[in-house]
Amino acid sequence: MEISQTGILEVNMQNKSESISVESDEQIEKIVKALSSRTRRLILHYIQEEPMDVSNIAASLSMTEANISAQIKKLEEAGLITCSYSSGDHGVRKISRLKFNRLTIKF
Repeated sequence: MEISQTGILEVNMQNKSESISVESDEQIEKIVKALSSRTRRLILHYIQEEPMDVSNIAASLSMTEANISAQIKKLEEAGLITCSYSSGDHGVRKISRLKFNRLTIKF
């Protein structure tokens, strides 16, 4: 994460080719709140390499699936990740993946 002297915050996330530039105060607040949680930053770190489902993320972080689901919802609402559903051994799995490689916030 880097803040330049021109009022731009850039966050680089690995393994994605898209980028987004955010200027609206409402979206900046959602993103900053989402990034303020260590757990949510760890989730972003884990899904950089490959998309993961809620149960695998929960196991990796030694947390409950309910907690991880709530954290993923906040990341999704902030527009940082995208989720899809697929069939699993015990029902439907929610798969999370990074939405962008680079996030630029202009203020």
